[in-house]
Amino acid sequence: VQLQAFGGGLAQAGGSLRLSCVASGRTGGSYALGWFRQAPGKERALVAAISWSGGSTRYADSVKGRFTISRDNAKNTVFLQMNSLKPEDTAVYYCAAGVSIYAYNYWGQGTLVTVSS
Repeated sequence: VQLQAFGGGLAQAGGSLRLSCVASGRTGGSYALGWFRQAPGKERALVAAISWSGGSTRYADSVKGRFTISRDNAKNTVFLQMNSLKPEDTAVYYCAAGVSIYAYNYWGQGTLVTVSS
């Protein structure tokens, strides 16, 4: 499975961005999809995840109520709507696919999100 993320860029604090990630290759399986981020000097951490059916989701505490993950299985795409952005949301965002919302096998390249104060 190959994953390609889109939608990063520069936003002001309080603004919004929407990330997309398209899966290709062996996408016939029922993969969970997730978004992770890595800020300078920090470890990569989960931001949000969604099961194949969309019935289960996970969010980092720091983004609950501000970010929403969704997916379109017909288009093999996962989205991350990011609202009320904060400077601390600045990071490289990665999408990932795996067997569950707790385990990931495939990673895409990152897309940089920069939030200015």
